[in-house]
Amino acid sequence: MRIVRAAAAVVVREDGRLLLVRRGTEPQRGRWSVPGGTVEPGETVAEAAVREAFEETGARVRAERELGVVRVPAGAGVVYEVHDVAATYLGGTLRPGDDADAVRWAAPGELAELETTDGLLEHLARFGIRPG
Repeated sequence: MRIVRAAAAVVVREDGRLLLVRRGTEPQRGRWSVPGGTVEPGETVAEAAVREAFEETGARVRAERELGVVRVPAGAGVVYEVHDVAATYLGGTLRPGDDADAVRWAAPGELAELETTDGLLEHLARFGIRPG
């Protein structure tokens, strides 16, 4: 099994809305998740989360603290070890980029209605992130 280190930015605005991207690639293409991707060589988890948030959404964020780690099977003997990082929204113009095909702020009441990636809402709750 090959472990791929990755980072994701969990960005919740003051009004409780969560920054989400709709995945444009596999795994789980077409589902909503937090922005994230592979940690580049020489990059910290926090740096990767900030970079991925910008690349996928256009949002400028500041990494605050690591929330926890989630292992996501990706098939063919690959598992993504995703380090979720709480981040503060600083600004920017939202637009989908990189491997996201849509980006949005989701209100707490909308989350259950969206087709999210497997386990996303449970992981967020486990990390104490409850938008709203």
